[in-house]
Amino acid sequence: MAELNIVDRDGVRRIEMDRPQSKNALTVAFNAQIIAAFESAETDDSIRAIVLTGAGGNFCSGLDLKDAMQAGPTTPEQRNENMRKYFHGLIRAVRESTRPTIAAVDGAAAGFGCDLALACDIRLLSDRARFGEIFVKRGLMPDGGSTFILPRLIGLGRALELMLTGDIVDAAEAHRIGLGNKVFPAAELDAAAWTYAARIAAGPPLVHRAIKRSVALSLSSSFDDALDRERENQMVLLQSKDFVEGVMAFLQKRDPSFSGS
Repeated sequence: MAELNIVDRDGVRRIEMDRPQSKNALTVAFNAQIIAAFESAETDDSIRAIVLTGAGGNFCSGLDLKDAMQAGPTTPEQRNENMRKYFHGLIRAVRESTRPTIAAVDGAAAGFGCDLALACDIRLLSDRARFGEIFVKRGLMPDGGSTFILPRLIGLGRALELMLTGDIVDAAEAHRIGLGNKVFPAAELDAAAWTYAARIAAGPPLVHRAIKRSVALSLSSSFDDALDRERENQMVLLQSKDFVEGVMAFLQKRDPSFSGS
């Protein structure tokens, strides 16, 4: 059975993790498949948004400990390389995607699975979604980028609380503190994510990329740098066909049809 289900439709790539027996836990080989799915989207102009989700009522439970134990002992060098290439490589593939990325989270997003959801631009939740930075309960620290992302998303105090306690946060609380953008009944999440992503995919790709790039850079630069980037990108966008289309659509009182050029 395929462990990764990929569907491209309406400008959206839907990537579904399908290892329900392990709550979609991550392995080196599985991560390589997900990385490839994100990387191939970068060379496909028809794909303008990406939805990452999980099958079987869960998003992702983190590292597949059973698989890791069955694989037998590894050297510190091997563990370091696997983390760099396949685990941090996965987070980078999601974070560095030029397409808007949406995590559709149903059920558990725990440990590295929580960090994987955090790496996406937007999180849509089912009413049974739950998040947990549970590393501390295993005698470990978060290692999927959440020490960078989580404080910026929900504030320093809340982020430290979740990481130091390993407490589980349900969908309502996740939405309240800013972990999730919207909450839907579980039976409606998949359709809602498609509709949401398709709406974004109908927008101007050049603008989306400029926004994502500028926001990412703003996290490590000054306000003046942000203004300079906005000006530089806007000067390019003002020369685009999509800008002309956006203005004409407004004047003609119709929906724009953006080409990405």
